[in-house]
Amino acid sequence: MALSTAGATAASASIPTARSVNYAALGDSYAAGPGIPTQVDSACARSDQNYPSLLAAARNWQLTDVSCSGATTTALAGTQGSQPPQLDALGADTDVVTLTIGGNDHGFSSNLATCAGLTSKDPTGNPCQAFFTSDGTDRLAQRVDDIAPRIAAALDAVRQRAPHAKVLVVGYPDLFPDDGVGCTSSAVPLAAGDFAYLRDTEKKLNAMIAEQASANGARYVDTYTSTVGHDMCKPAGERWIEPLVAVAPAAPAHPNAQGQQAMAAAVEHALHCGPRRR
Repeated sequence: MALSTAGATAASASIPTARSVNYAALGDSYAAGPGIPTQVDSACARSDQNYPSLLAAARNWQLTDVSCSGATTTALAGTQGSQPPQLDALGADTDVVTLTIGGNDHGFSSNLATCAGLTSKDPTGNPCQAFFTSDGTDRLAQRVDDIAPRIAAALDAVRQRAPHAKVLVVGYPDLFPDDGVGCTSSAVPLAAGDFAYLRDTEKKLNAMIAEQASANGARYVDTYTSTVGHDMCKPAGERWIEPLVAVAPAAPAHPNAQGQQAMAAAVEHALHCGPRRR
């Protein structure tokens, strides 16, 4: 069902009209849609075909999209280069907020670069996993735990700025084969044994974000389940996530246009289920 807020009549003789729903989209590149035509903000690599734009168009909502590639939780309350704090987009009249954040806090891009760089040492093994667990602790799993308080603080800040809004925390789609079977190639230069480790790391990140959403009065939007089978290992036309050497117009290891459509559909599903409110 569509979200709407009835406006008050100006006079008894006037015809009641529905006030536009004010929707603010916050987050990182998975919300912004880098590389997907048409790019409408070069500083943030933001597309007008990202999931916030698709959602707003489908529901005829008034969109304020401040999602920005490279954003961390710090960019919500602070500046990101020349970009003002994303939280500045919120106000007492904000009706709906979506937030996709946490991947850059975890070091998503640098982690993948490290793993790709280690592949040649043991292409059939798991050199990435061995590197990140070499001291007996899974450092990527530990980073997930370390980020949890930042997600909680971000959601509290969103609630302070937009006290009446429905808040949806949008998770990350399926990047790697869910069955753990890899596809080492020039386009996906990861060791065969590391796909399952990277899959599990992403699942840990999504699970933590879901827990923080639930604990802080927001609704988690699962974009992983609906994108299983469309990961970066699938052929062009079937994949919704581009490989590390992108082919479709999208950033490497990011959703392409079909991926953004799938994310928009997942948010729609969550809205039909009824967002959690405090």
